[in-house]
Amino acid sequence: MSTTTSKSPELASRLVNGLLGVKPLANLAKNQARKMMVKRAEKLGIPWTETVDKLQKRDWEEDWQAVVNPDLAYPKYYLTSFHAYDEGNLSWKPALEVESAALAVHSGIWEGAGIQGDSKLRQSYHEIVQELDIHPRDILDIGCSAGMSSFALQKLYPDAKLTGLDLSPYFLAVARYNAQERSVDINWHHAPAEATGLPDQSFDLVSACLLFHELPQKAAKEIFIEARRLLRPGGYLSIMDMNPASEAYRKMPAYIFTLLKSTEPYLDQYFNLDISQALEAAGFTTPTIRSNSPRHRTIIAQVR
Repeated sequence: MSTTTSKSPELASRLVNGLLGVKPLANLAKNQARKMMVKRAEKLGIPWTETVDKLQKRDWEEDWQAVVNPDLAYPKYYLTSFHAYDEGNLSWKPALEVESAALAVHSGIWEGAGIQGDSKLRQSYHEIVQELDIHPRDILDIGCSAGMSSFALQKLYPDAKLTGLDLSPYFLAVARYNAQERSVDINWHHAPAEATGLPDQSFDLVSACLLFHELPQKAAKEIFIEARRLLRPGGYLSIMDMNPASEAYRKMPAYIFTLLKSTEPYLDQYFNLDISQALEAAGFTTPTIRSNSPRHRTIIAQVR
């Protein structure tokens, strides 16, 4: 499977970038993308509004104080708009809505999957990871968001000690609450994935689920180096994310592609990253890259 796409953006992509460079048009696209997502969720029976209203009434102070690192300096690339939220991931609204959004977005991956699309996507990823036949004692879930990927990993490896890492204390506060609701013991760590502050060789598996399409290439390469430092000899880095080679993206209507790019500021950089080369440069073996959905790929690399 090809690990990279053309370094020169196609004409359609350049036109989209030009449109999104006009702020009023970019704001219109983001607002439209958000309306479409909420509408799809409600149509599928996902109680988006009801769920958010319930969570907004909760006092989050204890969860916030338990996870936040008040001395953390956020990297510049993170201080931008993501997913149609002007504040990006540094506010309560995206943290309270992320689970409903995931169910809505992933409902269309497989025809007829509906709200089961999200769990089917994660299962397709884990089936590939399980082929490694490893029994990790310690797992790091980077870009864990509100904990959906962490809880799925915990079910996969119930005897492992799991750490969920994210740059947003808002997401981590919600993850902590969700873990308490599930009676799950997970360590939540507020730090950038490229500089975690965690000890050398402290994990057997580092997993990144739907993270790298939200990163500029420089940050992605730094995270590969950090993952190499964190992994024990023979350990694995596993990544599940959008597949730039997917026909689903190549055939996507220009209007929908514009809406998608309006919510993902680093999508071009991700699509043009030679991920195999970057992983090898960071100290991993040549990765295996396999499709795990019509839109996603799984990448497995072992410490060299």
